[in-house]
Amino acid sequence: MKKTLILLLSVMAWMPSWSQTEHNFSVAKNLDVFNSIYRQLDLFYVDSLEAEKIIRIGIDAMLAELDPYTMYFPEEDMSDLKLMTTGKYGGIGSIIRQREDSTVIVYEPYPDMPAAEVGLQVGDVMLKIDDKDLKGLSTAEVSELLRGEPGTTFVLRVQRPGEKKARDFKITRRSIKKTAIPYYGLRGNVGYISLNEFTEGCSKDVRKAVITLKEKGAASIVIDLRNNGGGLLNEAVEIVNLFVPKGVKILETKGKIRAASTSYTTQNEPLDLDIPLAILVDGSSASASEIVAGSLQDLDRAVIVGDKTFGKGLVQSPRDLPYNGSLKLTTAKYYIPSGRCIQAIDYQQRRKDAETYRTTGKKAEKRDSLKTLFRTAGGREVTEGSGIMPDVAAPQHLAGNTSFYPYAVSGRFVNNSNDTILSTILIYLSTDDVLIDWGTRYFQQHPTIPAIKDFVITDADYEEFKSMVKDSGFKYDRMSEARFKALKQTAELEGYYEEARAEFDALEKKLTHNLDLEMDRKRDDIRKLMAQEVVKRYSYQSGKIEESLKGDAQLEKAITLLGDLDEYHKLLGK
Repeated sequence: MKKTLILLLSVMAWMPSWSQTEHNFSVAKNLDVFNSIYRQLDLFYVDSLEAEKIIRIGIDAMLAELDPYTMYFPEEDMSDLKLMTTGKYGGIGSIIRQREDSTVIVYEPYPDMPAAEVGLQVGDVMLKIDDKDLKGLSTAEVSELLRGEPGTTFVLRVQRPGEKKARDFKITRRSIKKTAIPYYGLRGNVGYISLNEFTEGCSKDVRKAVITLKEKGAASIVIDLRNNGGGLLNEAVEIVNLFVPKGVKILETKGKIRAASTSYTTQNEPLDLDIPLAILVDGSSASASEIVAGSLQDLDRAVIVGDKTFGKGLVQSPRDLPYNGSLKLTTAKYYIPSGRCIQAIDYQQRRKDAETYRTTGKKAEKRDSLKTLFRTAGGREVTEGSGIMPDVAAPQHLAGNTSFYPYAVSGRFVNNSNDTILSTILIYLSTDDVLIDWGTRYFQQHPTIPAIKDFVITDADYEEFKSMVKDSGFKYDRMSEARFKALKQTAELEGYYEEARAEFDALEKKLTHNLDLEMDRKRDDIRKLMAQEVVKRYSYQSGKIEESLKGDAQLEKAITLLGDLDEYHKLLGK
């Protein structure tokens, strides 16, 4: 018996080493095969191959099998990685956009940045950068030309709408730092802070905003993390630290290697332990946003208001590569104070489920019932694996904050039946050139506008826009038209169309929307979209956000809650 036990322990001690050796051999073997295949292609394939292009396709395909966040950045794309992590880049400070005619225009200059300082305006069509003709170039290609070392100068030629002669602007690039907090202000005695990304130093910006709002009379604070896809983990921890004591464990990361497993505790004395807090979230609040919202929820320090968050509990770290490239790869999962991980998608399991469905046709069973319950510091139940569930559910209907409409194209919104037409027409209007053209005309005709709180789109303004929309040939039912056309073609191919012609004709009539009627029905919501398009030209992104908050259902819900401290403390279990 003793000899048997010794033999068993010996085998167990040897197995991990054997397994690792087998793994190492598999890696070496497959890399050798890959290298050999490319060499054979390069030598004998009938056409010449572009090494960088072909290998990049292979790399991207490999990484696509993992998760959406593991990405390769070659040397020429390192500025994109820097922008993602720091919010800084060398350029002119402006968002650009491609029109339907393929020209690239100035879409939104940043305040106090070179583009705005030299006088570039929304709608200006970019023609040349020095001697480089921009005709036919994509926004990515134009953006690359606009970026460069701070201090370098170039001449940008633009065509301003309504003018015959092109304009030349001499612009000196600067180090551009994207604003993490484009707007903050008071709503009565409630302070509001819009935090749109977690870039380097954003926690200091939040601190300054809270201090300023309190000095102006804020008795409570709303931090808006809607549409905030995250950023730097340490900045999220610092923001939580503003409202919780020093020495509190906020986050733990767990990875395959010891270096990827780390605990994060608050390192500083808090700014304010008592001020009531509400955090606004939605389906696009992810990663660092979920660290802030989830940690404050777990510690019973803030009430979370809005929609369920995205559910990204994965940590990415950059790894240096040869030839000045970098690999941003997922190295760990993070766990917030209650011990829960909020990652919603198991990418490894999803691949297995997809393979099972491909080979057997069987769909995977839903696993919601397997979610583990956790408890907040005060004993409230919370769950893992599904993002952050709000304490107060307040869906943001499309009739509310229209600044979010452009993001709805990706399918982020789930609307009830009453909102279907609303979402379609507003989504398409928000991304159509006609809205920009109308805004440009309005800006050129009005040197100034009233204060944002008093600004309104008049009936005359609306009728002018409505006429422009109709004259432009605008269509908003593009998806239904495309699917109807595909169905009709399929029916013709399979021989059913002639027999069902009457039904197809009737359906086609029903799918032909009356643009004039629908614009009248959705007048109030379209006017909100128009107002934001106008205001951003006078007050940039800050003004656009302030305008968008008019009638914001989720914000109003948070303000009402903060005005009822008994209900606020009851929700927190206090």
